[in-house]
Amino acid sequence: MHLCHTYWSNNNIYPYFFRLTLTCQTSHAHRFISILAAKKSCFLKKLINVFIQLLFIPFIEYFAWFHRSSALPQSGAPPLPQSSFFPSVDGVMLPPGTFTNRVAFITGGGTGLGRAMTTTLSHLGAQCIIASRKVDVLQQTAEEISKATGNKVHAVQCDVRDPQAVSQCVNQMEEMAGLPDIVINNAAGNFVCPSERLSPNGWKSITDIVLNGTAFVTLELGKRLIQKQKGAAFLAITTIYAESGSGFVVPSASAKAGVEALYKSLAAEWGRYGLRFNIIQPGPIRTKGAFSRLDPTGAFEKGMISRIPVGRLGKPEEIANLAAYMSSDYATWMSGAVIRFDGGEYVSMAGEFNDLRRVTPEQWKMMEAMIRSTKGS
Repeated sequence: MHLCHTYWSNNNIYPYFFRLTLTCQTSHAHRFISILAAKKSCFLKKLINVFIQLLFIPFIEYFAWFHRSSALPQSGAPPLPQSSFFPSVDGVMLPPGTFTNRVAFITGGGTGLGRAMTTTLSHLGAQCIIASRKVDVLQQTAEEISKATGNKVHAVQCDVRDPQAVSQCVNQMEEMAGLPDIVINNAAGNFVCPSERLSPNGWKSITDIVLNGTAFVTLELGKRLIQKQKGAAFLAITTIYAESGSGFVVPSASAKAGVEALYKSLAAEWGRYGLRFNIIQPGPIRTKGAFSRLDPTGAFEKGMISRIPVGRLGKPEEIANLAAYMSSDYATWMSGAVIRFDGGEYVSMAGEFNDLRRVTPEQWKMMEAMIRSTKGS
């Protein structure tokens, strides 16, 4: 008999599958049937047989299952691997001057990951131009980074959803610094919503920024770079669920998957023009903008961390160091790549039995004994 025992611990559900051999109990039941049947009429024999099969044997089997399953230790799950084993390293990874005489264009550069990437590139000598719709935020960020790095950062207002606005933004950048050597498409939008409650405007608001905005920026700059015969490194920031899909963020998942297809396609087509295209899939990273829309109550952060084998959220500076490397001459052989940078979250969620890491040594001993006592296939 195959039973699924659902073990509850610390408000989590961990399914373990046990095969319980109940030969002893069922054989006793059938012997009881035979004894009674030998003394009764044919009709009574059938009646007793039905009673035993429908009630008595299931009761015995349930009792045996309950007895065995209740023997499992009810202690709490062990802690996940300590994040102290995987500390983040502060500071810039690449050597000073890596991007001297280089121009970097970063969309969504005023906050979060965009700000962190701009700061790192500026520290490494790049002349950075950041773009976003909110010009006041952009200007403040540009001033703060310029002061911190001693390297001028320019702010240009741009609504990436509007191809004409993108063209005007690129014109301004050319006047300031020339065409870029590095292009980072980081502008994004997202919110959680059951798909049955999603409106056409909600869908459009996300896909216009994420997919259309990335396409407009990439195509506008790509055409100009090709015309000027200038090479460049393009980088897009997506997410791990661009690959897997995810409920409740369907517009974002769909748009990010489209961005990845765009970049892979252009990596194949435009490599002949000296253009590289790569993608970073970050896992959960605490940024004010993203968390305010995706986890407004803070209730899901603990669950996020519990899924990550490294045992912590990522930091914007970690993504910034990876982005700098992928945009540098140290990575000129990298194109069409999708780099998952998530502390192991994706593979942790993908494996059917990965939650067994929460089983205590005492529980393993009990489970092993039950498995070894099981005979047959």
